[in-house]
Amino acid sequence: MSSVRRRTVLGAAAAASALVGLPTAASAAPSTPTAVTPRALPGGGDLGPNVIVFDPSTAGIQAKLDQVFAQQETAQFGTGRYAFFFKPGTYSGLNAQLGFYTSIAGLGLSPDDTTINGDVTVDAGWFNGNATQNFWRSAENLALVPVSGTNRWAVAQAAPFRRMHVRGSLNLAPNGYGWASGGYIADSRIDGQVQPYSQQQWYTRDSVIGSWLNGVWNMVFSGVQGAPAQGFPNPVYTTLATTPVSREKPFLYLNGTEYRVFLPEKRTNASGVTWGNGTPRGTSLSLSQFYVAKPGVTAATLNQALTQGLHLLLTPGIYHLDQPIQVNRANTVVLGLGYATLVPDNGVTALKTADVDGVRLAGFLIDAGTVNSSTLLEVGPAGTTTDHSANPTTVQDVFVRIGGAGAGKATTSMVINNRHTIVDHTWLWRADHGTGIGWDTNRADYGLVVNGADVLTTGLFVEHFNKYDVQWNGERGRTIFFQNEKAYDAPNQAAIQNGSIKGYAAYKVADGVTVHEGWGLGSYCYYNVDPTIVQHNGFAAPNRSGVKFHDLLVVSLGGQGQYEHVINETGAATSGTSTVPSTVVSYP
Repeated sequence: MSSVRRRTVLGAAAAASALVGLPTAASAAPSTPTAVTPRALPGGGDLGPNVIVFDPSTAGIQAKLDQVFAQQETAQFGTGRYAFFFKPGTYSGLNAQLGFYTSIAGLGLSPDDTTINGDVTVDAGWFNGNATQNFWRSAENLALVPVSGTNRWAVAQAAPFRRMHVRGSLNLAPNGYGWASGGYIADSRIDGQVQPYSQQQWYTRDSVIGSWLNGVWNMVFSGVQGAPAQGFPNPVYTTLATTPVSREKPFLYLNGTEYRVFLPEKRTNASGVTWGNGTPRGTSLSLSQFYVAKPGVTAATLNQALTQGLHLLLTPGIYHLDQPIQVNRANTVVLGLGYATLVPDNGVTALKTADVDGVRLAGFLIDAGTVNSSTLLEVGPAGTTTDHSANPTTVQDVFVRIGGAGAGKATTSMVINNRHTIVDHTWLWRADHGTGIGWDTNRADYGLVVNGADVLTTGLFVEHFNKYDVQWNGERGRTIFFQNEKAYDAPNQAAIQNGSIKGYAAYKVADGVTVHEGWGLGSYCYYNVDPTIVQHNGFAAPNRSGVKFHDLLVVSLGGQGQYEHVINETGAATSGTSTVPSTVVSYP
């Protein structure tokens, strides 16, 4: 790997004031001003110009797909945001190429309700065959019959492939088998073979596959029927028969002519897909129960909608916030479409939740503002100990970027305080390329900080933070799959010194924690500013029987910096320029 690795953020947008009701007429005599009461906000409504809906009779579908791709193919730090939706039915002769900030999805209750005889393609021609920067795009809830028998999905981070049925095989590498570093699949059925080829790491959850071709560094599976057997480090497979707890992401669908949002139910010890045997299990909400937000709306209006009892549907675009979005009601849904992006201004936190059950946060990106925010996303208040096991909060396809489209700063990206929270697929990224980057320019000390007990992360991608990428303080935490790169741009050894320790671990479990477990975790270094930097270890945790790790690796990319150990004082040092991982199968 080299400095032409991955990363990105979001853009910028305009703000508009909330609608308010007219005050009652003042009397002629001086009097106390009458309070202004905001008008009740309506639920439902149109989905805006950047949600493009097709049905099988729509003319010019391919031309529209091509038009958006031409705009978005190279727009890594652009402001365009798009969501394509296909109504149930059969479509033929399509190749939907997806660029940045573009989502494609079916509008059925099952992927098989919407079939494309054709392809949904991600390739890397724009970047000379290197797929390591193919971020921020998604495919959901469709059945594909690929033209050649194999669909190409050569993505990197923040590019989920959810609730898909590929009636054929799936190739995860770019044309020419160039560098690739993704990725994430969930709740999907691949009838043929999944072919990762050059993908260095991958996580697949609660799916069904015909077979799996190969592995590079760490291929992790939980609840995947047809997954290869456990074999790490040779072959590099980490395989769990089930996922301990999972709840699939909410999704938009059509019930006749009515838009609704389906809320899949929680599963324990899950395996395989949630669909395919009749109506999926869960509940649904009418779109009339959502405030359908458009770019330019104020945070005050979003909070008014929540206070009224509405959920939030964020249509594609960029939303500037001068105060946090505050989710106080149990079972509230905040669902973004087309990589809707929240930009906190003046150092505020973008979104906070209360200590309540069942909040679902899904499908949006938070882009740090130019004034440092202490945190960007907070799930629950500090110090809470409420049991949420029956109905946890889920954070799914919620991504964070700090820098890249311009200087951004945030001390901590995501803080999880509520017990039993499930973080299912996130990419927290302090940008290593783009504009507004530098050791102090886009300063961000911590990626994920977990204070709550019994938190589960599945598909955790956290990269380039100035100190700990993950700091885990809560008891009984679990992580299935972790991908990390340490910050490239550390100017020298002194800049990363952690007291007497050389560097901050990528994943740090607090000294007082007694129970913790992780499977399939990897950390890489590429200290290209000062290749003499030494990182003591990738992982640091209390050395006690209740703290367990399985299938760990650290790797120096081309010898740009080195690790002395894998976890604590265990595991061989990396050395030389061979880019061969040092592994630990079981710790302690």
